[in-house]
Order: sequence, then C-alpha cells, then structure tokens
Amino acid sequence: MGVADVFRAEWPRLVATLVRDVGDLTIADDSAQDAFIEASLRWPTDGVPERPGAWLITTGRRKAIDQLRRMRRFEDRIPMLAAHAATVTADGTEPADVDLDGEQALDDQLALLVGCCHPALSPEAQVALTLRIVAGLSTPQIARAFLVSEETMTRRLTRAKAKVRAARIPFDPPNLDTLAERVSAVCEGLSSIFTEGHARATDTALTRGDLCEEAIWLAELLSTLVPTDPEVAGLHALLLLTDARRASRLDRHGSPILLADQDRTLWDQPMIARGLAELARAHSFQRGGPFQFQAAIAALHATAPTFEATDWPAVLRLYDVLLRRQPSALVALNRAIAVDHVHGPAAALAALDAIPLADDLAGDVDGYVYFHTARADVLARLDRLDDAAAALDRAIECSTNESERSFLRRRLQDLNETVDLRDNRN
Repeated sequence: MGVADVFRAEWPRLVATLVRDVGDLTIADDSAQDAFIEASLRWPTDGVPERPGAWLITTGRRKAIDQLRRMRRFEDRIPMLAAHAATVTADGTEPADVDLDGEQALDDQLALLVGCCHPALSPEAQVALTLRIVAGLSTPQIARAFLVSEETMTRRLTRAKAKVRAARIPFDPPNLDTLAERVSAVCEGLSSIFTEGHARATDTALTRGDLCEEAIWLAELLSTLVPTDPEVAGLHALLLLTDARRASRLDRHGSPILLADQDRTLWDQPMIARGLAELARAHSFQRGGPFQFQAAIAALHATAPTFEATDWPAVLRLYDVLLRRQPSALVALNRAIAVDHVHGPAAALAALDAIPLADDLAGDVDGYVYFHTARADVLARLDRLDDAAAALDRAIECSTNESERSFLRRRLQDLNETVDLRDNRN
C-alpha cells in the first residue's frame, strides 16, 4: 500500500482527529498535509507502518505542535498534544488512544462534516470546505467542480477558513437539532464528494470508488440520523442508483464508456433495488426536492432494459421541473442532452447554445469539458464536422484527466478521418 492509497483511506479520519485535538481547522488541515508529506519522504525508505493511520495521527499531532509553538496560540493545547505524540515508540507503534474504527472516529468525522456546513459560511464555502477538509480534494479539483479558476477557489477556501476561525465555528459531534438545521448543506457536500469520485478532475484514473463509497456511507448514516427528511432519502437513492453503474463505466484501459454502450449486465442490481426502495421512501413524504428529481432520472436510466428503451420524454419532463426549481448550468446541460433524444440534435444545439458561457449562475461553462463534448456530438450528427472537431479540441483543452483526454483524442482522430474521407470524395 502506497502513500496515495493511505491518503484516500485515512485523510478524513486524520483531519477529524486533529480538528478535535487542536480546535482549529486551518492548523488541522496544514498538519495533515505535512504528515502526508513526511510519509511520502520516509515510507519509501523505512517501509509503510503496520498501522499507517495511527502513524499519521501521531505525526500530524507533532506537526500541529510545531505550528502552535510558532504561532504562540492555543498554548493550552500543547501539553495534551505532546502527551499523545510522545507515546509513539521509535519503531512507529501507534499510541494507545488512536481508535481508527470506533465510535470516536465516527463522531469526529460527522462533526467535521457538519462543522464545514455551519450557517455562518456561504453555501459555496460550505461545499468547498467539505470537499477540501472532509474529502481531501486539491484546490484544482474543487475549482473544476465549481467551474471556476484555481485562483478564485484558493481565495474562496482561504476566506472560508478565516471565517471559521473568526466566528469560532465549533466542530463538536452534532445533536439532532443541529443536523436538522444543516441537513441541506450536508447533502450538497456529500453530493459533491460523490461527484468527484464519479468523475475525477485530475490523475490518470477517471473514477475513485473510495470517494463514492464514502459519500454513500455518509448518506446512509445521515438517512439513519434524519429518517424523515425526503431530500436525505433522495440523495441516498441518487448515489446508490448512480454508483450501481460503476462497473460498466470504464473499459479495461480505464477509458470511459458512454451510457449508450455500457454493458447493463454489469450493473449492480441489488444496489439498484436499494436505490429504488430509498427513492420510494423519499416520495412517501410527498415533498419534492432536487435530489429526489435527480434520483428519479437516475432510476429511469437504471431500470431501462436498453439505452434506446429509456423513457426520454419522462427524463426531459423531470429536467424541466428541476431546472425551474434549481436553475444551474449543469442542469441545463443535462436537459439539453435529454432534448436531443426527444427532439433531435438541432433542438439540442439550440438548448446548449442558450446556456450562458460565463455568469454567476452558470460559472465558467466554457471551461467545462462535458459542455463541449455534448456540442461536438450534436454538431457531428448535424454534419457540421469541422465545428464538431473544434468543439472536441476545446474539450481536450478543458480536461485535466489523462484517461478522459486520451478518450477524447481518439474521438477527435475518428472525426478527423471522417472529414478527410468527405474531402477526398469531394
């Protein structure tokens, strides 16, 4: 197991423990990063410790002590941290207080998630902090999720952390009242974590199953804690129904397989059944919401025997409702794809070109890879091959994932060969 694998498994627990110990989000985040940097330097030579999570917690506590001493703040925390860190032995054996899988670890992670969703923070800051602190995503990854520049996201995260410190936002295990107050923001955070796992912004692999599973696990926990909230149930259903298709989404080389070409026999039917049951539970409360509508769309895809048999008019109707209730560029983009299957490529192109390329609502859609791949597809079917090639060129420029870029290059090569054949015939 390498440092990257350990990072995926241990980041949330490490940051959650350090936040509990230190009481400061920025110091905990920085100390966790420093601990992983030290691991990347030492483990290749010394070997991975038997319990890497415990090693990281001890190292993170030492890094936090160093920061606190430099800052001369939170001095009352230093003796406790020092006592914890001093219990580790020379061979890296973990301290006795490190409980990686018990109730304390669960409480710490839930406290971290709910703390990032404090109402003193803006909705955008809540989701950005959740992605950074809970999921451990990098600033470029989070910027891609928000369709903004890396510089913009850096400023947003810096301001959010400063707000957490200035407002003295607590990261204590939440009671049910606190959960109920913040449940909408927590759902948005979990949805963003899942989205990044479902289609990674960077690295060579397009999916990251552990992030998907973490988001599903937290959504299930939230559904248990807040059992009468229809949007929590809707979110849980959405994640289950979407993740059920994971095994069919990539070929053996790690390249994406379009929904129309996926082997539906690989879809996880028990997970689909769980998702449908959770969606039915959400509908039973008779209070509709965005996550329920998205889950209903996912259910139409998950239960269609073939791509062609998908009830596209129903998908379009649901996107129409969703766009009225939750207007956004991404919803408009997905609606345009449904328009394509109901009314054809000309209507879809009109719907795509009606989305503002950059504004407060849309974000920087011109920098979003799937906007350009959608345009390339409909332009190609309208026999506007040169325009389709230009759209694919732009999609490749926008993509930061190497597997995705390779897939798009192959599509562009195929398109260019078609253009050459056409020109030769002429």
